[in-house]
Amino acid sequence: MIARRLVIHGRVQGVGYRESMVVAARAAGVDGWVRNRRDGSVEALLQGDPAAVDRVIDWARHGPSFARVTAIDIADWPPAALSGFARAPTE
Repeated sequence: MIARRLVIHGRVQGVGYRESMVVAARAAGVDGWVRNRRDGSVEALLQGDPAAVDRVIDWARHGPSFARVTAIDIADWPPAALSGFARAPTE
């Protein structure tokens, strides 16, 4: 099991990015959360099988059709006790 923290930059708020990521992560069997940040980016924590986490990261590089991802910061993160994938409050 691995965990990755993502910060996604670009036009990623107001375009259904979070909801679409919830669907993509749940379909891949990844645990964690996604939330908007006050600076206009989206932050996510992905945890699970390495191949599944990589699939969600690949999806995150483009997101839903109205999103325009310009960059993603990806960091290794310590695995935690997570169950399911949810939308978290804005930070």
